[in-house]
Amino acid sequence: HLSPVRVVGSLLWNPGPGLKKVKLFAKLVVKEQNMKIGDYEFNLRELSGAMGDYGTLFPLAIGYIVVCGMDPAGMLLMLGLANIITGIVYKLPMPIEPMKVLAVIAIAEAWPPSLIYASAFGMGIIWLLMAMTGLMTWVSKITPKCVVRGIQVSLGAMLALQAFSMLSSWWLLGIISIVIVLLLRENRYAPAALVLILLGVAIMFFQGDLQKVTGINPRLPTLQFFTLGEVWQALVLAGFAQVPLTATNAVISTSSLIKTYWPKKAVSERKLSLNMGTMNLVAPFFGGMPMCHGAGGLAGQYYFGARTGGANIMEGAIYITLGSLLASSIASLFDSFPTAIIGAMMFLIGLEMVKFVRDVPWQVNELLPLGVTVALSLVLNMAVGFLAGVCMYYLIKNKVKERTEHEKI
Repeated sequence: HLSPVRVVGSLLWNPGPGLKKVKLFAKLVVKEQNMKIGDYEFNLRELSGAMGDYGTLFPLAIGYIVVCGMDPAGMLLMLGLANIITGIVYKLPMPIEPMKVLAVIAIAEAWPPSLIYASAFGMGIIWLLMAMTGLMTWVSKITPKCVVRGIQVSLGAMLALQAFSMLSSWWLLGIISIVIVLLLRENRYAPAALVLILLGVAIMFFQGDLQKVTGINPRLPTLQFFTLGEVWQALVLAGFAQVPLTATNAVISTSSLIKTYWPKKAVSERKLSLNMGTMNLVAPFFGGMPMCHGAGGLAGQYYFGARTGGANIMEGAIYITLGSLLASSIASLFDSFPTAIIGAMMFLIGLEMVKFVRDVPWQVNELLPLGVTVALSLVLNMAVGFLAGVCMYYLIKNKVKERTEHEKI
């Protein structure tokens, strides 16, 4: 609540022309609205950052709802609760995203909802075991930094390439969106992602797409059930293929990115694994999809302004509101949102991911594993790129060690 006494007093005591006083008034309004509770901030910048990873959510959420018949109320409510709890626990932006391999295969093969819930439960078991046995910690320790950067560069390139197909749906709008981001990304009064979302909603309004909203229809998630046989079936069909991607992107790369952005607030790979295991064990019983973290989502949140767990809390509140009040209309709304705007956001996030290659020393023993990781990740998949990059790194390291020992002799 803005204090009139404070504003008027500041304006009276501050000399200068009227325009200067108007600017001062605007700054005071934003400052008063910048609510901070402990380590959490709630302002337009954090809200903009919360929208930074929408690009991966919209298309997969539409597929789950339209093709597979998942209940949007349960899916969005569980996604919202996972965001809120994660933001409170870590006090940092922490993206919650669909597991991509599982989502793509489930949508392509039109899995029934029970098989999707079973896949989430199976992934919960796997990541809980990875955390409790220390296996994820061991994998992260033997992974060289150049390979981690290679995975991040690969992800950035994939996002940028995918963004081009989305931009092609409306090139002019895409270019305008990129310009808006470049001009307003650091703006506290009109953050870029928030402006783009409002622009998208305005376009939907003028095109008549908002008429697809059937009205507010309060709903709560219902209990969901699946069999142990479906859990194993889902793991065989796609779950085991998801594990390497999640280990590299959602765990190792995300942990590395957190250390880069917040050096004093590192989150271990074990904690990320434990978090994913816990939420995937609980969420499917209430209609939740398989969820994970993601370096691309984190880069997107940070790029568009998120700096505290307040971004996650606000994002979670948005999902819960949409899922509980607009569940019957959410698929058509997501599908109608201009994809060129999402493409512009994804393209710039992809560039943001690629820039981390600057951290890698210009040495053959670092650049060659990085190059192998990127090349095979783009041509085949991240799991193959990761394994090849690690093998190349230790092969070169052993050769150098043998050469050094031979020279000593």
